[in-house]
Amino acid sequence: MKNDIPHHTSHSAIYGLGFIGAAIYYISQATSFWLGVLGLLKAMVWPGFLVYEALKALGA
Repeated sequence: MKNDIPHHTSHSAIYGLGFIGAAIYYISQATSFWLGVLGLLKAMVWPGFLVYEALKALGA
């Protein structure tokens, strides 16, 4: 039987490193507990912000 499990380890590793870096940045900039929590949420969705700004800059 064929094994149909997708292998996305390199993309996951890049996203994981980006998440850790963004989380450290946002938490270090936070001045309160809730801003730190907001920073973690931002770190989870940073690729969306990146793509949005890139498409906006390209005029798409």
